[in-house]
Amino acid sequence: MATTMPLTPPDQHREPPPLLGGALWWALCAAAALGLAVCSSLGPHRVWGAAAALGYLAAALLAARGRSPRTAGAVAVTGAVLLPLLWLLAVDRAQLEVRVVARSAWLLLAEGTPYLQHPVVPEDFNPYLPGMAVFGLPEAVAGPGPLTDPRLWMGAAFLGALALALPAGARSAPLRWFAACPLVALPLAVGGVDLPVAGLMCLGLALAGRGRAAAAGAALGAAAALKWTAWPAIPVALALLAAASRSAGRPTDHGEGHRPADRAAARCGLVALLTAAARCGLVALLTAAALVLPAALRDPGAFRAHVVDFPLGLTDAVSSAASPLPGHLLATHLPGGRTLALLLLGVSALLLSLSLALRPPATPADAAVRLALGLLLAIAFMPASRFGYLVHPLVLVVWAAARQTPDQHPLLLRVRKQVSR
Repeated sequence: MATTMPLTPPDQHREPPPLLGGALWWALCAAAALGLAVCSSLGPHRVWGAAAALGYLAAALLAARGRSPRTAGAVAVTGAVLLPLLWLLAVDRAQLEVRVVARSAWLLLAEGTPYLQHPVVPEDFNPYLPGMAVFGLPEAVAGPGPLTDPRLWMGAAFLGALALALPAGARSAPLRWFAACPLVALPLAVGGVDLPVAGLMCLGLALAGRGRAAAAGAALGAAAALKWTAWPAIPVALALLAAASRSAGRPTDHGEGHRPADRAAARCGLVALLTAAARCGLVALLTAAALVLPAALRDPGAFRAHVVDFPLGLTDAVSSAASPLPGHLLATHLPGGRTLALLLLGVSALLLSLSLALRPPATPADAAVRLALGLLLAIAFMPASRFGYLVHPLVLVVWAAARQTPDQHPLLLRVRKQVSR
């Protein structure tokens, strides 16, 4: 009989790796925050940079003096998230995205669509799918205020979805390190629409890995109703379920799968998993359609202008999402560069689809890494993109690492095989 003995203490994965809990890491975070405070032209970003730099510096000093990673992490979260968030709420300052979400909710209640009919300047455009307006409904209904600010609800959705996507016994430490990371702490404080999307994608993959196909479809459908960037998560989750169905259909060791009873059981499991994959995809599409189609059909022209043409750089108004990534550089400096960037974007999508078909991910962590790679390529080649979008692949990769347990360690798997022999 195969037995396993943990090769590491049970709490190994409840604390961050030494680098993420060490003084050097917090010092690097402080330098990044200070650089943003000095170089950014956006007031909320400067406020965050100054407060976060102090918080990270304090965490670095505590770590250098031998204080526990838990204490240093708590100080970093306080300086990088709580203090700048409270200050910005008190003075009513936020990123432009927060005001766009609040306005979209007001328009949704007043006119049945979250999109202005005739947008002119970049600030008029709402490049998000209709589901994003949900986070602005508290402010649209109860009026502006610290408790109705959309960034609070977006942050709560992100942290809540991420907590549900992590193992039940080890959630507090990973959440603390997620929140302390500069790429996450910044949008938590100033407002970032990408966080709830990333959290729901992680939750959808986690539920798919647990075999809860309908719940996974609902989570991924909700994410797909927020931004286009969530749509690649649906085929990745289906590939994950399909990989499980392939495993169920394979014969077991020692020829046992050749017996009629074993073959029948394998066929039963294969049909059940294929049915689960179909249910996941159907629920995801129905959920997204229910949240997107009413507003899209209410004014198809405005919908296309806001969520298709504007993000792709096909309008006269230039998106502020103009970080010097390859797609933007091609579209800006090369004749026909926009077409080339879109072609590269399509090729990336095709390569991701082929990888899912030829070698589907075997675990939720594998699926998250595959999805992160696809999104990284998409962010690189989009004509209008920004560095902040990198929070998607970052959250997926870190979540994949955080949910690993000793049972999934490659060395332990080899020991298990040797003991079972």
